[in-house]
Amino acid sequence: MEWSIQDVARLAGTTSRTLRHYDDIGLLVPSSVGTNGYRRYDEAALVRLQRILLLRQLGLGLSGIADVLARQADEQDALEAHLALLRQEQDRLTRQIAAVESTIGALRGGEQLMAQGMFDGFDHTQYESEVVQRWGSEAYAQSDRWWRGLGADERAQWQDETARLASDWKDAAARGIAPESDEAQQLAARHVAWLTGVRGAPTSPDQVKGYVLGLGEMYVADPRFAAHYGGQADAEFVRDVLRVYAQHAL
Repeated sequence: MEWSIQDVARLAGTTSRTLRHYDDIGLLVPSSVGTNGYRRYDEAALVRLQRILLLRQLGLGLSGIADVLARQADEQDALEAHLALLRQEQDRLTRQIAAVESTIGALRGGEQLMAQGMFDGFDHTQYESEVVQRWGSEAYAQSDRWWRGLGADERAQWQDETARLASDWKDAAARGIAPESDEAQQLAARHVAWLTGVRGAPTSPDQVKGYVLGLGEMYVADPRFAAHYGGQADAEFVRDVLRVYAQHAL
C-alpha cells in the first residue's frame, strides 16, 4: 500500500514542501514516483518518517538525524529505544504534575507544604538519556560531575545567568531586532559563553559550531525549550541569531 505526498503530510502534521525537501537531501526518499512526478510512500517510508519526526522532537538537525538513521539501521530496535525515552519523559511529567497539584492543594487549604515532594520530576538528570543519545555518555558524565561539584552560590549564579539570558532573548525578540545586528550578535556571544561553560559540552574546535547550530534547532523543535524562550516565534529568533553567530564567529 502506498500513500500520496498530500496524505502523508496530513497524517504526519507536516507539509508537502517539507517532504519534498527531505527527498531532495536524501533523508526520506519516496517508494515510487509516478510518470506525472507525484511522490508516493509505502509503509517502510512511513516508519522512517516517524523516526525522523521523533528525532526532530529531540532537537537534532537534519544532518544529525541522517547520521542517527545511518547508524541505527534496525528500525524496530531504534523505535523501542526511543519509546523508552518517551516513557521516561511521560513518567517525569506525571510526577511533576502530581508535585504541582500537591503544592496548589496545600496552598488552597492553608496546609504545610511537603518540601520533600515539591520538586519531584524537576531534577537536572531528567535529560540524561537525551544527552547520551546526542553527545555520548562521557559528555553527560562530565556535565553531571560539573553540576554536582558546584557550590550553592555557583549554582545560583549559573541559574541567574540562565534567567537573564532568557529574559534578554525575549526582550530582543519583542523589539524585532535583526539577527545579524551587533546587539543580537553580542547576545549570541553571551549565550555561547554560557553554553561552553558547562564541562562536558562538545566545545572542541571541530564540534562547537555544530553544537550551537544543533541547539538552535532544538530550541525550535522542542516545545519545552521554545516555551523557555517565550514561544515558537521567539525560539526561532534565538535559532536565527545563533546561526548567524556560528557561521561568522565559530
